[in-house]
Amino acid sequence: MAMFAIIKTGGKQYRVAVGDQVTVERIAGEVGTEVRLEEVLALGGEGQAVVGTPLVSEAAVRARIVGQPRGAKVIVFKKKRRKNYRRKRGHRQELTMLKVVAIEHSGGALQPSEASA
Repeated sequence: MAMFAIIKTGGKQYRVAVGDQVTVERIAGEVGTEVRLEEVLALGGEGQAVVGTPLVSEAAVRARIVGQPRGAKVIVFKKKRRKNYRRKRGHRQELTMLKVVAIEHSGGALQPSEASA
């Protein structure tokens, strides 16, 4: 069983493992740069689990920015019947696609070569 982490970013929680590609809300940075996500709520795998209170100390997830797309358009339509009140508004969420490079905990990191074994 490969090591995984539960991270928090953009107000949401994600379960990630080394090599995973995840789409999160926009994180500032250029494509190809590496980011460090330090809000790790839990670590698991290899027969043991570490749960933070609320965060796991000395734990981080390193990820590389793969893309900075925008999500699909969401239409927000408000109407009050018989009052001639109509409002149409669109929204496109800015997103960041991340590829997880390593999960670090207490100085030990799990690299992609170790995860495939």
